Amino acid sequence: MNDPLQSAFVAASPRLSPPATPLRSWLIHGGVLVLWVLLFAMAFKAVDVGAWSVGVAYVLYDTVLLLFVAWMTLPILRPRPAPSPAAAARRDSLGVIVASHNEAAVLPVTLAALLAQTDLPDRIVIADDGSSDGTAELLTTRYGLVAPGLGELSAPSSLHPSLRWLRLPHGGKAVALNAAILCIDTDIVLTVDGDTLLDSRAIGAVRRAFSQEPALVAATGVITPVCSRTLAGRCFQWFQTYEYIRNFLSRYAWMRVNGLLLISGAFAGFRTEAVRAVGGFDTDCLVEDYELIHRLHRHAQAHGLPWTVRVLGDAQAHTDAPSSTGAFLRQRRRWFGGFLQTQFWYRAMVGDRRYGWLGIAMLPVKAVDTLQPLYGLAAFGLLLVYLVRGNLGVLAPVAGVIGAKIVLDLVFHLWSVHLYRRWLGAAGEAAKVGFAQAFAAALVEPFTFQILRHTGAAWGWWTFLTGRGTWGRQTRVGLVDADGARRG
Repeated sequence: MNDPLQSAFVAASPRLSPPATPLRSWLIHGGVLVLWVLLFAMAFKAVDVGAWSVGVAYVLYDTVLLLFVAWMTLPILRPRPAPSPAAAARRDSLGVIVASHNEAAVLPVTLAALLAQTDLPDRIVIADDGSSDGTAELLTTRYGLVAPGLGELSAPSSLHPSLRWLRLPHGGKAVALNAAILCIDTDIVLTVDGDTLLDSRAIGAVRRAFSQEPALVAATGVITPVCSRTLAGRCFQWFQTYEYIRNFLSRYAWMRVNGLLLISGAFAGFRTEAVRAVGGFDTDCLVEDYELIHRLHRHAQAHGLPWTVRVLGDAQAHTDAPSSTGAFLRQRRRWFGGFLQTQFWYRAMVGDRRYGWLGIAMLPVKAVDTLQPLYGLAAFGLLLVYLVRGNLGVLAPVAGVIGAKIVLDLVFHLWSVHLYRRWLGAAGEAAKVGFAQAFAAALVEPFTFQILRHTGAAWGWWTFLTGRGTWGRQTRVGLVDADGARRG
């Protein structure tokens, strides 16, 4: 590695000690908690729909967000403007970092997709995070790489000149990514997990977006989840497919007001110099990609930089997703625990007008989201109590609220599928997304999948409070099954 560069990289502290929590942040976060206590207390005092006030608040909050997303995603229906000739002529160099720890089973699928791109990356670095499976043998025998020393970058592959291998002692994904960023010499760096399969035009779409917009510092593609071909796997893929659709449309909506915080580390592009300027990925965070976006926004505001973050509909990929209840809960525990970490570290930004819509809208929404699983689980638990007791005085008006919400969700589900198809293109993966399946998901999800999501998130609170969060062991089967089916 380049020692001067490494010293400069380490000197840029990834996360500054947070300043004293401003009053606005106390009021916003505290207000969310006090409201939950007051609404839950209504269950013991009111005798009508007011007894389910926590559920009504949950429904209203979700409805407001749905309407916001529906309004802000309308530009998807308009024709895309053609890039200017000057912008189209620019071509930034692009490198890919594949963070891999014991991913020998799926790594060939990921590399095959990278090497089959219509716009080939200039560099591909396998950041081998201390793998103890067959990764080393795979890279030497199948890809023509010569094993380097620990902490060193190999010579180019004899079979694929753009491919290199960075061997590292096991230190976690963020450590591996930081080490690889020190080695890469391209304008743009794309992080791809070892279980992620890129569409053949994904690299070209990412390079084009960064080349045409010099202020763009981070971008995520649109990801489709892939689960195992078991019955449980198919069920989880069904629910997660429509969850991902709504989530990526939400990211598009927040992007329009420069309030996008969530990108997918499994498939994310960054301007290399910007990542180095803020100190790389935080090795203490459970969701290093999410935390990094906060730091990029903070750095841009502090230095008066017009940096932007985007989600790219024409950059698409598949990623291995949980196929069982246990795997799903562990994933959501880590995600939510990491989200709480980041919200706490950057609490000083909440409500700060200097960050525009990010400070006055997105981060306050995230403050509400810290307790959203408690609102949701409390609402569901109270509903079960009223059902068991046969309390018709509460159940009748509550049924009206739930019925109206289900109708709204049905409309939004169907509308989101239409927008998704327009955004990604009618052909390809978007064409597989059916309206009938979306209709069914909207009916079943509130009483099944949503409860599971909230349960995993509540577990994330335990992770955050105890500091016991880890990545945990993950079994990758979805992409292997999907690749085998496609080849068979």
